[in-house]
Amino acid sequence: MTAEVRPTQVSTTAADEAPRSRIRSRWLTYLAIAGPGIIAANAGNDAGGIITYASAGAQFGYRTLFFMLLVTVGLVVVQEMCARLGTFTGKGLAALIREEFSIRLASFALFFLVVANVGLVVSEFAGIGAALELLGVSKFISVPIAALSIWALVIFGSYRYAERLFLILSLVFLTYPIAALLGRPAWGTVTTNLVLPHFIASKSFILLGVALIGTTITPYMQLYVAAAVADKGLGPEEYRFEQADAISGAIFGNVISCFIIIATGSALGHIGRPLGSARDAAAALGPVAGSLSVDLFALGLFGAAMLAGAVVPLSTAYAVSEALGVERSVSRRFTEAPLFLTLFSAQILVGAVVALAPGNLVALLLGTQTLNGLITPIILVFILVLANRRSVLGDAVNGPVFRVVATIAVGAVAAMAMILVGQTVLGWFGVA
Repeated sequence: MTAEVRPTQVSTTAADEAPRSRIRSRWLTYLAIAGPGIIAANAGNDAGGIITYASAGAQFGYRTLFFMLLVTVGLVVVQEMCARLGTFTGKGLAALIREEFSIRLASFALFFLVVANVGLVVSEFAGIGAALELLGVSKFISVPIAALSIWALVIFGSYRYAERLFLILSLVFLTYPIAALLGRPAWGTVTTNLVLPHFIASKSFILLGVALIGTTITPYMQLYVAAAVADKGLGPEEYRFEQADAISGAIFGNVISCFIIIATGSALGHIGRPLGSARDAAAALGPVAGSLSVDLFALGLFGAAMLAGAVVPLSTAYAVSEALGVERSVSRRFTEAPLFLTLFSAQILVGAVVALAPGNLVALLLGTQTLNGLITPIILVFILVLANRRSVLGDAVNGPVFRVVATIAVGAVAAMAMILVGQTVLGWFGVA
């Protein structure tokens, strides 16, 4: 009898362990593949993003939360398409645009991308300086050290090493939920503004809306995702894990964005105007959430700017190198990828030098994000067309439902950008 029972017990134990083993294996595979989507989405919460979200909270309280919910849907759709293009083609967006469209269109998109990205690199180093000045460190010390650290990480490291450090830097964003909780917001009002639209028919609200799009669905994020997936060597067999990485990264990044709005909305929602400086944003949190929240704001701003200070110039270097068809990889040496690493180095140098010049940080950051809001529709149209082409993705092409959702998302972003352009032109003639 005993001999007959033991096999049954062993079989039952094995049956219980099998699902656990599969789940464990899937998690380990996901953790090994995760990176491009999470890094890109968190890099979107860069220095410009944080100041833009903080300005949204200061100027309009919680009113932009529902708008951010809509933007999150758009970001998930866009990031998923970019991850899919990278895994199924093994190429970055710039390479695909060069191959599938005319050289003129590719050059047009690339030119504006480089202009916007150079402005962003400057803003990231300006953000690093502003963050550490809140903690008592001069920007003339912090910016050069940060620039040298970022440069050395990419030049002397490999993609795997750089990615791990980028993921560690992403943990700094957890400071913002803590700062929001310390601010003791009115959660009932927060929830109402999150699930119901509270838009304002004003030029300032629309301008801020475009800036929020520009800093949330940013061209460099999309270029980085596809290029990093290709650089990492991920293929169709890893797609479902990279898809999870892209979607979870987009959601996490925008949850953090909402917490930034909530934190500053709790403290500054009554002032009804944009912020004057990063110091104003951090210092104003003090009376509501205590001195700890000021330190948390500064720490979050520093970590975000450091992450984006590496990702933004990398995305530019990837894009230009892909468009020209030359070697591009973080794992290559100068002799193997001279253009790629030279472009990266030049952007770091220019960004750090210009960031040390006197000027209005907030005006620079908001202006750069608005410029990105105008450029984003161009890149998104390319992404949408590429993801719809069976000649590019084969059976992984956008399905009917996804195609409709993606088209609506891209159309909405383009409409916001056109409204801003229209209002700007009318303003030149004193009409708006």
